[in-house]
Formats: sequence, structure tokens, C-alpha cells
Amino acid sequence: MIRLDKYLADAGIASRRELKAILKSGAVTVNGVPAADGAAKIDPAKDRVSFRGRPVEGARRVTLMLHKPAGYVTSTEDPRDRTVMELIPEPCRRQGVVPVGRLDKETEGLLLFTNDGELAHRLISPRWEVEKRYYARHEGTAGEADAAAFAAGLTLRDGTVCKPAVLRPLGPGESEITVTEGKYHQVRRMMASRGLTVSYLRRESEGPLSLGGLPLGELRELTEEELELLYNITKSNL
Repeated sequence: MIRLDKYLADAGIASRRELKAILKSGAVTVNGVPAADGAAKIDPAKDRVSFRGRPVEGARRVTLMLHKPAGYVTSTEDPRDRTVMELIPEPCRRQGVVPVGRLDKETEGLLLFTNDGELAHRLISPRWEVEKRYYARHEGTAGEADAAAFAAGLTLRDGTVCKPAVLRPLGPGESEITVTEGKYHQVRRMMASRGLTVSYLRRESEGPLSLGGLPLGELRELTEEELELLYNITKSNL
């Protein structure tokens, strides 16, 4: 037996919080009868669950956090380099998880994987402006002028326009950078445009999630509470 709202959330219909309104609307039926109570228990092997008239097939949503090491490209396959998929256990790969966004080959840090297409879209899309915070070691020392340039929004040499970002100097050769988009090698290029060539880069957090004490090269599955937090910061306007 499983709660109805968990069954629907795992099938990718919506987050458990969003499901409250969906259930109240009568869009979900169990054995042909409208079901408004998300806490009601169902037996997936026996009960017929439908959403807007279409059968809902239970599927386990899997979202993982990896502390990505350097030397792996963020891709599902690559003819030349090792990919981050090699760090994902086979059972999870069989469930269809893919990287959410990307970290370049030499960048370490927090990288999410999921088989929840709606969540992946929300996290990647600039529309929801999910903050990503990085720690960088670099040449030179960042100052107030550099922070102001980041806050105003940089235009890179090739014409790429970057949204306003936060640069927080931490001392000689160290800074913290927070961006809300994920253009190609964006943080490295933004820093280089200010003469602060990056030698080491690590993503510390994405939205409400942080690496915490997760060891380099290790991964863990997100909790239901963490998934709810991700959905809460990327609420759809549709």
C-alpha cells in the first residue's frame, strides 16, 4: 500500500504540495471515483488510478546528488572522455536518470541527476533563476570594482550577455560566485573577463541544496523534503 499523493508524485504528475489543488479539483480518480484525499492508501497492483481520464502508471522518481570530481565530462556518452554516468550505479542508470545541466570537465562539485523531466526543466530553465553558488581559486585578488561589474551584468568578449551575478571576494586568490544561469563555461569566462583566471572551481550549492559533507566522487539520493524544496522554488506559472 502507498499514499495516493506519493504514487502520483512518483509518477511525475506534480509535486506533493501541488497535488493538493489537483486532487481537490477532481482531476484524479481511483477506480472511477474522484479522490480528493492525498493521504488515502492505494494498492498499485489492484487500484486503477487516472489523471484527467488517463491511467497513471506508477514510476519511481529518482533524483541524485553527486559530488563530481574533475576529469569527467557531463554527458551521457562521449567517444573520448569518461562521463559522469560512469559514477552512477547501474540500477539508477536503468531508471533513466540523466544529468541536470552541466559542469565542465575540470569543475568539481554539486551535480544533480534525475529521471523527473519536469523537475530537470525547471532547474535548467533561466525562467526560474535557480541560484548556483561556486567557490573559485584564481589569479589576482577580486575587489569592489569586480563585484560591481558582476552585479551590473557582464558582456563577454564574444558578445555573450550575462545576467547580474554576485561576486564575493574571500581574500587573495579566492572568491565565491553566484549565478542564475548556466552558459558555456560561464563562471570561468566571467572571471577571466576581469583578469581573474580560475585555476580551481567547485559548485557548492544549487537552489536550497548544498554539498554538505558529501565526499568527492560520492552520491546520494535526495529526500522527499529536499525534492519538495526544489519544486517550491520553481513553481510553475502555467
